[in-house]
Amino acid sequence: MQRPGTSLLLLVLAVTSCGTPPSSGPAAGGPASTMTAAPAASSTAPPGQPPSQSPTVAACTDLARSLTQPEQVGQLFMVGKGANAPVDEEFRTILRETHTGSVLLLENTSAGQAGVKRLTDQVRSAAVAPKGVRPLLAADQEGGQVQRLKGAGFDTIPSATEQAKLPNDELERRARGWAEQLRAAGIEVDLAPVTDTVPSEVGTANQPIGALRRGYGSDPKVIEEKSSAFARGMTAAGVSTSVKHFPNLGRVRGNTDLQAGVADTQTTRTDATLGPFRSGIAAGADLVMVSTAIYSKIDPGRQATFSKVIVTEMIRGDLGFTGVVISDDLGAAKQVAQVSPGDRAVRFVEAGGDVVINGDPAIQRQMVTAVRQRAERDPAFAQRVTESAGRVVSWKARHGAAPCTPNR
Repeated sequence: MQRPGTSLLLLVLAVTSCGTPPSSGPAAGGPASTMTAAPAASSTAPPGQPPSQSPTVAACTDLARSLTQPEQVGQLFMVGKGANAPVDEEFRTILRETHTGSVLLLENTSAGQAGVKRLTDQVRSAAVAPKGVRPLLAADQEGGQVQRLKGAGFDTIPSATEQAKLPNDELERRARGWAEQLRAAGIEVDLAPVTDTVPSEVGTANQPIGALRRGYGSDPKVIEEKSSAFARGMTAAGVSTSVKHFPNLGRVRGNTDLQAGVADTQTTRTDATLGPFRSGIAAGADLVMVSTAIYSKIDPGRQATFSKVIVTEMIRGDLGFTGVVISDDLGAAKQVAQVSPGDRAVRFVEAGGDVVINGDPAIQRQMVTAVRQRAERDPAFAQRVTESAGRVVSWKARHGAAPCTPNR
């Protein structure tokens, strides 16, 4: 889908929620409901190799607490990097100045597995790794119109609409193969599967999911089965997955990346459409991504990413999820444009979130600085940062990116 009048950077940012498929081009700039139940990991497992040893929550929490406050804050960010250009000095400086803990590859690329691996190696070399806590690299590899990484070594992944036609065991088997391809390219996180329910009467009028064939159907029970099969397959190969976009982006019409004021007037706190999120967590997804839409029957007038009711009371309380809560893109999405970059990050962390996705590297310093400054003057917020850093370090340890496994 084209975006007349927007910059190339804005064109490639619709990668995590609304998933608008960008054209390729140069870069612009466990059950998991317990922290130890995701796939086992070794602190020394290299990218491309599945993890082998389980971390302990206590060890990872201690490691996170030993980081400096700027290092802890950095762990709470995943910044975007164009997939079609090498790491330049500006991006390298941003990573190091902000201690950014994770990186998301933006854009579609046909560089193939070898080309992506060269880029992920560059990113790891450029990033900081305080006390051995390495960055995790992510991509949107859902399938169909939202498959970012293509070329030799990557299968052409069918859309979720097509995946839903596969038997569950076959979908799980294929997802494991797709995950193995990602790991071989240095990617440890797939921001998939989509667990949103698009009602049949809404269909393609739902711009972020239905129009792009990103959903597994209109029946929450079917979505539970298919998205869980996808998550199990990915998890079996050691790739982290994210159910999205909580608490359901399937009933809205507008695309939150392209317009403001997108709201859901129907979803409730006990909605049947929450079932796929619970099932995805039970299947091994260790991230829950939060939508930026407004849910008037849950927390009127407030974007979900800034809602303590949704992030803390629902995800932590109602679902009992203790893994990593990740935002949808807070970098260039029109839905949050009226909030300053720094306040976007602060409000998400304040609501109980753990990792801010920022698709616009140009505002990374603003976001990180705002969180640092708030933590410096507010002890309660500083504790909130440390708590999230502990969850992030535990997540990384499960994927071989943090040295907090038990002593042998």
